[in-house]
Amino acid sequence: MSSRSTGAGILVALLSAATFATSGPFAKSLLETGWTPGSVVFLRIAGAALLLAVPTVRALGGRWGLLRRGWRQVVAYGVAAVAVPQLAFFYAVQHLSVGVALLLEYLGLVLVVAWQCLAARRLPRLPTVIGIVLAMVGLVLVLDVFGSVRVDGVGVVWGLIAALGLASYFLLSGHVAEEPLPPLVLAGGGLVVGAVTFAFLGATGVLPMSFEVRSVSLAGASLPWWMAVLELAAIAAAMAYIAGIVAARVLGAKLASFVGLSEVMFAVLFAWLLLGELPRPVQLVGGLFILAGVIAVRTEELGGPVDVAVPPSAVEPGLTLGVAAHRDVPGGGGRSDRAGSR
Repeated sequence: MSSRSTGAGILVALLSAATFATSGPFAKSLLETGWTPGSVVFLRIAGAALLLAVPTVRALGGRWGLLRRGWRQVVAYGVAAVAVPQLAFFYAVQHLSVGVALLLEYLGLVLVVAWQCLAARRLPRLPTVIGIVLAMVGLVLVLDVFGSVRVDGVGVVWGLIAALGLASYFLLSGHVAEEPLPPLVLAGGGLVVGAVTFAFLGATGVLPMSFEVRSVSLAGASLPWWMAVLELAAIAAAMAYIAGIVAARVLGAKLASFVGLSEVMFAVLFAWLLLGELPRPVQLVGGLFILAGVIAVRTEELGGPVDVAVPPSAVEPGLTLGVAAHRDVPGGGGRSDRAGSR
């Protein structure tokens, strides 16, 4: 993988992280008017599935056999990468402080590295170990978990389940089969599965849902509720998931997961811009630690083989934001107020 393709892939990964991070302020604006996290998550995922329905069919281009052969990956993505992290995070924050729940969820980064090391039957290299340490220290500082902290055994279990879901998000996004599903098809199909899952959980009462039609407040302005829902569906879900799949296929699951940590920094930024919640200096320092962790992992990618090679059909040219134009690897190959961002 060339430096130009990796650089473009990192930009797409940052786009995914930034769009995921917008869910916080918009979800909070709905929660403050009486919505439940379950209702926010359901409309976010269901709305994204509806928005991507026609583009997904067009991306298939009549290749229904491709979908029949790849349906297991679509179902796994919808359940493990879309539904599980959000549902587990929803239950985790009922027992834990939001910062602690997020910290547990982002242990998924470590699980990605562990899985790839097990698959390759080798220990992680020193740059990756350093990157993990730096990134986790940065995450602790950005989340400011040393404030008012609640810890509960049940919440910890749910947080670790969320971590498994987040790891699944990066691993399934970066998985490239011999006949890979286009990113739009994987995202669109997975969101349909996720929407059906949340609809079932809501109908059975497992996931309480309450909806309101009152205006919401953002950045000092009053907006209709449907605008917040539209942003969550179109930007924080549809665009975020597609960009995440593209980034994982170009960068590999490991590097994409490290760059994905920037979501917490974007979340702090958007909370400041849209909700007036000023970041503390310690959070800015934490952002620098996360950046250092990404750089450490990137040095290993420069010095050795990457964990995925992207065949020409794995990434749609119209969705790569220029990544495909720079790719030079031949065929191969083997993620509260956020209301659960992944």
